[in-house]
Parts: sequence; C-alpha cells; structure tokens
Amino acid sequence: MSTSRRQAALLFQTAPDGTTRSKDAEMPQVLLEDSEISLPRPAVLTIRHAKRHDLPELNGMIAALAAHHHDASAMTPDILERDLFGDRPWITVLVADTGSELIGYAILVPLYRAQEGTRGMDLHHLFVRDGQRGHGIGQHLVARARDIAKGAGCGYLSVSATTGNSAAHRFYEHLEFKPRPVTGMRYTQALT
Repeated sequence: MSTSRRQAALLFQTAPDGTTRSKDAEMPQVLLEDSEISLPRPAVLTIRHAKRHDLPELNGMIAALAAHHHDASAMTPDILERDLFGDRPWITVLVADTGSELIGYAILVPLYRAQEGTRGMDLHHLFVRDGQRGHGIGQHLVARARDIAKGAGCGYLSVSATTGNSAAHRFYEHLEFKPRPVTGMRYTQALT
C-alpha cells in the first residue's frame, strides 16, 4: 500500500452503518495543480448516501464540475429528486459531508455486459470541492462506491476521464483502475 493510501486509511474509519468518518483533524495543507487554494481537512467527514435535503448543494457541485469541464449544467434539484427518490430511482449518489456542508460527491449508474452476463457500476461523476482535494476524500468516495457495487453483485467498477486529464488518469491508476482503450463509435438518438 502506498504511503498516501496508508495515511488515508489511518485518517478515516468505517462505521457499522457503512458510513466513513475521519479519525484525526490534523493534516498538512496541500497545494494541488488544479487549485490555487488549499483548505485544512475537515475535522469530521462522513461519506453517506445523499438525502433530499442535500439536493440544492449537490446541484451546485454538479454545476461546478460542469463548469470545470467548460460545459453548462442542465441539472436541477427537481431532476435529482426524480432520479434519486422517484418511482424509478436511476442513480446512486454518495456525498462527503462535514456536518456543515457537502464537499464532494460520487454518482453511480448501473451497467451490464450481456455477452458476459456481468453487472457493473459506472462511477459517472466524482467531485471534491476546490481546496479540499488531496485529503483522501476522493479515495474514500471511490472506496464506498466500490463497496456499493460489490453489494449490488457487480463484477466491475468503471470510470472514464477525458483524454487530456492526466491528473485524473494518475488518480484512477493509483486506485488500481486499469486503462481500457475505447474502440469504435458510440451513437445516440434523442427520444422526444
């Protein structure tokens, strides 16, 4: 286990209910390449499933991730309500909660490989607020996502990163994701 993974493992603990909480409030500030600020790591952090009262804050973080990728977000709290808590829940969302604010999230979407008969889970979004990266929060969101995928009977967890996003590539490879080249074209058709 690498030093940073060992440090992260020492800083967080998993409670009997499956949530993850930080153990220690002391961690040095880290300046990351995509951030001009670094905030102290929160003294208490819980990784848990999103709740209805989280939707406005979650919506804001989704918009921040879209802006980071130079995209516009069409997400609203109402759409999140439908897709998380509606008649046919479509996504699973984990949040990193300090007790006073949300500082990260992960969105999971089911996948299926019919030719193999295997279930999978796509880590569709992973986001930690600027200034909070480098404290192991993303690693713990991924670890909890992995647990949820295993619990759902999945044989794999999948994630994608933009071709030029070398920081994300390093992060996922550090967490033992294996690069898998994409071949062919993917087509979509609007259903209106």
